[in-house]
Amino acid sequence: MRMKNVFALFENDTRMGKPMMDKLALGNRLDACFPKECILRDEPMAAHTTFAVGGPADYLVLARDARDVQEAIAAARACDAPWHVIGCGSNVLVADAGLPGVVVKIGPAMARITVEGDCIRAQAGATNEDVAAVALEAGLSGYEFASGIPGSIGGAAIMDAGAYDGEFKDVGVAVTCLFPDGSVREVTAAEADWGYRHSMMMDAGCIVLEALIRLTPAGKDAIRAKMDDLAERRSSKQPLELPSAGSTFKRPEGYFAGKLIQDAGMRGHRVGGAMVSEKHCGFVVNAGGATAADVLQVIRDVQDAVFARDGVKLEPEVRLWGFEE
Repeated sequence: MRMKNVFALFENDTRMGKPMMDKLALGNRLDACFPKECILRDEPMAAHTTFAVGGPADYLVLARDARDVQEAIAAARACDAPWHVIGCGSNVLVADAGLPGVVVKIGPAMARITVEGDCIRAQAGATNEDVAAVALEAGLSGYEFASGIPGSIGGAAIMDAGAYDGEFKDVGVAVTCLFPDGSVREVTAAEADWGYRHSMMMDAGCIVLEALIRLTPAGKDAIRAKMDDLAERRSSKQPLELPSAGSTFKRPEGYFAGKLIQDAGMRGHRVGGAMVSEKHCGFVVNAGGATAADVLQVIRDVQDAVFARDGVKLEPEVRLWGFEE
């Protein structure tokens, strides 16, 4: 069962035409497993996503270790409740209605980074920026491309994140994963099957808990110069001043999404507070007061316009959570 497609088996909700999840029972199970400071109730997901939109999660669990992740998901399954796992929330759009069930957040409590020779081992909650900074201090080159990607190394491993001619698959050695059957196993690079915005873990519904990457010894000045150059290129070309989820669409084979969107006349296209960036058409941004519905409508409008002009179907890179489709 894929993680992103796990939905509730409700009991009796005639309003929705579906049975209703027992929210109280789920809360009681979580209370039995976690201290109260680790459970946020009716927590606005706008506070946990880089789009800064999204309604409340019934329960958001702040995971402290792999065991917490396992127990939170087990509690959700025991109550036939849906569950999601989030890191920095940099590649997800959460519906305005929010998310029923449990959201497990892998964050700062699971962000340990260690240097092992020419390798770096990082827990899934470590940010790409922090991993790149540790690599710099260790004189290890190869992760500069990710220094400005606003997400965690766990998310980078799941989706083979990449930028400026670098991808996670170029450095990934192995990842430690929680599998849908509850087991924790190491996945090698060959097994991970990394490809453009894809991995075996994504298909199988695995949760990355830790990643091991291999880098190349280099001078700190050269590494720092490359990171500074990439930071300048990002700030000059991307709308970093506005909330977004980074590149909104995957790159269609043989095309560039941003150019297709620009050629379709969608630069600056706006619905409510959401708009196609004037600075980089590949970004849908929250220009102020956007709702998730606004963002989704802009995405749909862009898809329609590009298909009408060029016959190309743009596929969102951002994950859509809580929407009926």
